[in-house]
Amino acid sequence: MPRPRFSYPLPLIIALSLGLSACSTDKAAFYHQEEFSDTNAFSRSFPGTEKAVCEAARRALLGQGYVISKTTETTMDGNKSFQPASDKHMEIAFHVVCASNGNGKSSTMFVSATQDGFALKKSNTSASLGVGVLGSVSMPFGSSDDSLVRVSSETIRSPDFYDRFFGAAERYLLVDTDEDDPAPPKK
Repeated sequence: MPRPRFSYPLPLIIALSLGLSACSTDKAAFYHQEEFSDTNAFSRSFPGTEKAVCEAARRALLGQGYVISKTTETTMDGNKSFQPASDKHMEIAFHVVCASNGNGKSSTMFVSATQDGFALKKSNTSASLGVGVLGSVSMPFGSSDDSLVRVSSETIRSPDFYDRFFGAAERYLLVDTDEDDPAPPKK
């Protein structure tokens, strides 16, 4: 007895193949966005020692209302909070590292800032009443606990943002120059 032969239309076979291949592909990875190109958005060289350059960065952050949370002679972290709406909270966090350029005359400031978003989340609470023989009964009392939950976090990539920061740091930069030294007394 001959077997029946099934014939599938070509468009159905193509659609199934594409559907199955779409399920197996990976989502685009974020590390592909990293170019490691020759841009200077996150760094700037300044005249002076790494200690002087980091002090200028500290003063620039303090001058804009940032709270310095951790600092050494060549690194610092600072943050500032914003509340654009009653149920939203934003925070910008800076991480600064200063490194000597090896010539004793200049140093490079490396800066990275992140913007974190938080939302107010409410959770209802209830109380339990336990009676030895009867067991326990949960009673909702209508109270709620509010907490901020992080809903977003992103590195700030805007060159203009960093240009404004580097400009503020440059205004605070205290550089020792020969012109600042008092002239020796004449005899």
